[in-house]
Amino acid sequence: MIRQHVSTFLAGLLSGLLAAGVVLLFIARPKRFPIQLLPPPTPAPLRIHVSGAVHNPGVYRIPPGSIYENALQAAGGRMPEADLARINLAAPLEDGQHLYIPFHLEDSSTPFPDSTGLLNNPELLDVNLATAAELEQLPGIGPSLAKGIIAFREEHGLFLAPDDLLNVSGIGPSKLEQIRDLITCQ
Repeated sequence: MIRQHVSTFLAGLLSGLLAAGVVLLFIARPKRFPIQLLPPPTPAPLRIHVSGAVHNPGVYRIPPGSIYENALQAAGGRMPEADLARINLAAPLEDGQHLYIPFHLEDSSTPFPDSTGLLNNPELLDVNLATAAELEQLPGIGPSLAKGIIAFREEHGLFLAPDDLLNVSGIGPSKLEQIRDLITCQ
């Protein structure tokens, strides 16, 4: 008899513990917040300086992923004397880039962008707008120094004068003199 009472008691105890566990499982279930799907951020437009043989030279905001042809159209299209054979209209654009459209009348020795659009142009390079690739075209400026110039500009603000470049690690008086006549700070 005692044995039967003990087994009944144990069965009841186990059933009670199991029921309490199930109840606690549902009550103490972690609260979950619904997943929110946000749209991807809209990339900022590219700022491109277009000059030379175009109808409306200036700085234009162009969608990311654009090519030279898009910048040319934004500047009102080419002038009749534009020499488009000297540039690659399919080249991709980078933010802060300067696109110079050469004239047919210009001597072929006149500096102008190559097929990538990143070589010299007849105007001074604005170190406040230049991309790393454009800065690397300056004598003595390699990839790490170009990145350093951009990092300094982003951290401390725009350069007000060429001498401000002396604050960039790696640029001393002799390096500044090499590039002084090729740059501007607008």
